[in-house]
Amino acid sequence: MINQDNFAVRNPQVLATSANRVLKNTYMLLAATLGFSAFTAFLSIMLAMPAWTYLAAVIVSMLLGIFVLPKAANSASGVGVIFAITGLLGFGLGAILTQYLALPNGGQIVGLAFSGTAAIFLGLSGYALTTKRDFSFMAGFVFAGMMVVMIAAIANIFLHMPALSLAISSAIILLMSGFILIDTGRIARGEETNYIMATYGIYLSIFNIFISLLQILGIMSDD
Repeated sequence: MINQDNFAVRNPQVLATSANRVLKNTYMLLAATLGFSAFTAFLSIMLAMPAWTYLAAVIVSMLLGIFVLPKAANSASGVGVIFAITGLLGFGLGAILTQYLALPNGGQIVGLAFSGTAAIFLGLSGYALTTKRDFSFMAGFVFAGMMVVMIAAIANIFLHMPALSLAISSAIILLMSGFILIDTGRIARGEETNYIMATYGIYLSIFNIFISLLQILGIMSDD
């Protein structure tokens, strides 16, 4: 007797159709969450939220992402949870952007960080979707790199070294780029079937790249 589930999984046409559906839903939800984050960031800027808002938003969003989203990702409530997470991150980001925009060249820094983030994401996603390569071999390196970056970031809390901050931000951009390749490649090959979790992973990579570019441009600024 033929197992219909196994047949569906192994059938290339069915697999491609499923992958395209997940990819479409992921990018639609990603665009919506990025737009919502931009709105909450603008709201935060208008309210002139203090800098600690960013840390509070990151902590709450992390808790939601770890404990709530995985349980809700397979239901309609998962969409609400991911909008709550990305909205919080956007609101916290607004507090950081307020500080950058207060600099004489703050608008240019923010604009360059935005453009750089968009270029990195579009370039990496386009490459992963075109080649459909398996980038899972990078997972071990990326995980190890994150551990090193976390240790360096904790150390720099006490050291306050601009050069180390620059190195950490640069490393984060490289590591998040690796995550984008891995996640997008998994979607393109039909290995990722949950578009909510896929959106969450890619959104976090984009968010961290943007924050890191802001830090690099801020450190390199004369102000």
